[in-house]
Amino acid sequence: MTPTLRTERLLLSPYVPGDEEAFTALFQDRRVSRWMGDGPVSEAEDRALFGRIFTKVYARELFDVWAVRHDGPLVGHAEIKRTDEAGGYEIIYALAPSAWGAGLGTELARALTAYGFETLGLAEVHATVAAENGASLALLERIGFAHVRDVTEDDGSTTRVLTCRRTAPDTL
Repeated sequence: MTPTLRTERLLLSPYVPGDEEAFTALFQDRRVSRWMGDGPVSEAEDRALFGRIFTKVYARELFDVWAVRHDGPLVGHAEIKRTDEAGGYEIIYALAPSAWGAGLGTELARALTAYGFETLGLAEVHATVAAENGASLALLERIGFAHVRDVTEDDGSTTRVLTCRRTAPDTL
């Protein structure tokens, strides 16, 4: 079962059914969805994805998925899961544009990485980021992720694979 995590300013908790509208709004915002998965999809597809979090991910305990809250409202989405693309466990995160520029992304990525090391016992944590997403690449490099390889996608775009290796218990 996905645990609740707290950082200095964020609460990461399992989604509840009442989060559907905020989740859908987050994923329908093209400034956010352009960097998620295969990019923007229909509202119906985002609502179906939200439903699968309950019927598939939580029900089968496949991996950890969180609603990210700041001072109450949902401001983001976070996951850590096994992925073949990165060859291990990958952190995935998204924040609403209203939360950009305040250091919350750094706080969130650090929390997810620490969870991977401390709770899941991982030796390394990965992230995959579109080569054009300079803000996310800079954030990850700032907290200790290093570029390890590029993946050329079917559409010709490039995805960067970054890895953070556990070197000491308190590196993050």
